[in-house]
Amino acid sequence: MTQTLGIIDIVWKGRNIPVEKGAKLKLGGIKNNPVVYGRKVGRAGEYEASTIEATTAYERGQSVKALYTNEEGELQVLCDTGQTFVWPDAFLTDNRELTGGEGGKVGLKWAGGDYEEIVN
Repeated sequence: MTQTLGIIDIVWKGRNIPVEKGAKLKLGGIKNNPVVYGRKVGRAGEYEASTIEATTAYERGQSVKALYTNEEGELQVLCDTGQTFVWPDAFLTDNRELTGGEGGKVGLKWAGGDYEEIVN
């Protein structure tokens, strides 16, 4: 039986961030945009950023300022299927939003440029 992606772990600036089920990873790179001219369609390349979305819990004694920083840093996304994606220059894109109840949810969203894929 083949294993498929189930668990995603995130390490942000050397700190393990436990995340809920449902984290999303969109790998960036060159994408093709359609260019219509007359009755033809061509393509024009455009670089699209990687986006990573995850939800963690807000715990007693946790510092919001320590979690949310404005600077770039290394982001690692580890998949239970053996792949690790690393962005040396990732950054958080959304403002600080905390949701009470249901575990005190904290939404995190990063963007990054080129990534390195490591396959185990």
